[in-house]
Amino acid sequence: MGTAGTVKTLSPDELIGAGVQGILANSYHLYLRPGLEVLRAAGGLHKFMSWPRPILTDSGGYQVFSLARLKRVQDEGVLFQSHIDGSYHFLTPAKVIEIQRAIGSDLMMPLDLCAPYPTTYGQAKEWHEQTLLWAAEAQKAHKEQPFLYGHPQELWGIVQGSTFEDLRRESAEQLIEMDFPGYAIGGLAVGEPRAVFLDMVELCAELLPEDKPRYLMGVGTPADLLDAVALGMDFFDCVLPTRVGRGGSAFTWNGRLSVKAAHEKEAFVPIDANCHCYTCQKFTRGYLRHLFVAEELLALRLVSLHNVHFYQELMAQIRRRIADGTFSDWKAEIQGTLAEAEPNGQLLDSSTSE
Repeated sequence: MGTAGTVKTLSPDELIGAGVQGILANSYHLYLRPGLEVLRAAGGLHKFMSWPRPILTDSGGYQVFSLARLKRVQDEGVLFQSHIDGSYHFLTPAKVIEIQRAIGSDLMMPLDLCAPYPTTYGQAKEWHEQTLLWAAEAQKAHKEQPFLYGHPQELWGIVQGSTFEDLRRESAEQLIEMDFPGYAIGGLAVGEPRAVFLDMVELCAELLPEDKPRYLMGVGTPADLLDAVALGMDFFDCVLPTRVGRGGSAFTWNGRLSVKAAHEKEAFVPIDANCHCYTCQKFTRGYLRHLFVAEELLALRLVSLHNVHFYQELMAQIRRRIADGTFSDWKAEIQGTLAEAEPNGQLLDSSTSE
């Protein structure tokens, strides 16, 4: 995640060194700060943040509902009050395309409405239908508004419908008729039980075209990724590697590790002896714990860097195992271990902004 044009604590060079191929930035945050005038003057977000690889931007709709002090849904768009200074703004499908044109992202999302969990069938139906109308308006704006920086931008549709099978089915079918080049699955990993989450992912995977990419938004833990790939998902965005890294937790092939734990005080071994990231090659768990106890900022950077590297290696392994036909057996061997220390089998909150 690169919500505000940065992945917290890490430089673009460090991300590239860890194997990161693309980042997600947030339209809501960048629209409010630094603003569209600055982004246009800078030549777009790639130049502004010195990032040479792909950028995906979400619509900002989720942040409107999770962060804004006041919000009101209308047929034309969403009125909201900035969480920064209290100023009022109105997002429409066309305005969201304009924002993402100024950002210059490679992959854009249309304005959508993500129903909370739990929600009523009536609200989920109303918001899913509004999302479909806005998707058509976004397509029109995408055709009419020129690219600003000389490279094309793709616009994908977002499947909504909360946890209601008929709404998910209707959403997917109508978006397929609109013929987007790719499809995102939104409104999951927002607190629903894991079994429900997996059922909805499986349903969407069965409905969406196999020859177009499928993007599961806001997911997730290593175990989530394994399950989602097995169900047919292609790529993901997630704040967890750096968020939990800043909190002192490291992802490893043996499950989550609390670097801040007292018993790590004299552990003069790396987070993972088989990991080749900078953190594991240079520093011990005992030193990292010392940095956290001393409240040194380097601690946040080093564990975040390890976690980003781990996620990249996890996805690389998934691709290799799929290619050589061993994915299912490998997944069965490691998933239980990777799921260790994930609380009560519940989905971690991986969908909100950093």
